[in-house]
Amino acid sequence: MTPISTHYFSLSKRTFDFSLAIFLAIFLSPLLLLIAITILISSGMPIIFTQKRTGKDGKTFTIYKFRTMKKNASLLKHKYLEFNEAPSPMFKIHNDPRFVGIGKLLSQSGFDELPQLVNIIKGEMSFVGPRPLPVQEAASLNQNWKSFREQVKPGVFSEWTLSSNRHSTLKKWQELEEKTLSYSNLKNDLEVMIKVMLKQHNP
Repeated sequence: MTPISTHYFSLSKRTFDFSLAIFLAIFLSPLLLLIAITILISSGMPIIFTQKRTGKDGKTFTIYKFRTMKKNASLLKHKYLEFNEAPSPMFKIHNDPRFVGIGKLLSQSGFDELPQLVNIIKGEMSFVGPRPLPVQEAASLNQNWKSFREQVKPGVFSEWTLSSNRHSTLKKWQELEEKTLSYSNLKNDLEVMIKVMLKQHNP
C-alpha cells in the first residue's frame, strides 16, 4: 500500500482539529441543547448513544452520538440484515425502521455526529479521516487494510462518504480510502468537510 500523507501526523492538523472543535462546541451549544431536549421529550433517555470503536493504532475508544434509534436497536439489527445497503461488515439502511423521534432527521443532516466534537477535543478523532468502525466490524477487515487505516485517527468526515460507489463493494471502499489517505492536506480536509456538509443538507 502507498505511504500515508505526513499531514495526518502533523501538528498543524491537530491544532486545526482542536481549535475548531472548541469553537464549534461553544458556538453550537444552543443547538446542542435544543437537540438534547427534543430527544429527551420525544424518546426519553439516554440522549447520547455510545459505542466502542476502533481507532488509531487499533486502540478502542468510546464514540459519542446523539441517539437516533430505539434503545434496543442493536438487538433488532439481525432482523434487517437483508436490507443492508452497505458492503459487509458495514451496515446501513437509508430508511432504517429503527429510527425514533427526530432520529432520521438528525442522521440525514449529520447533526447526530455533533457530540463527536468531544472525541476530537480528547484527541481520539480528527475532523477528516477514515470512519471509525465498531470493534467487531473492524476486526473482520483484511488485516493489511486494517493495519493501514489504523495508522491515523479516524474522522467525523470522510471522502468515502462523497463517493457514488461507497455502497458498492468493499474493494472500492478500500481503494478510495488508500487513495485519499496518501495525498491529504489541510486544504483537502476543508474541501471534504464542506462537500460532505453540502451533500447532507442538499441530498
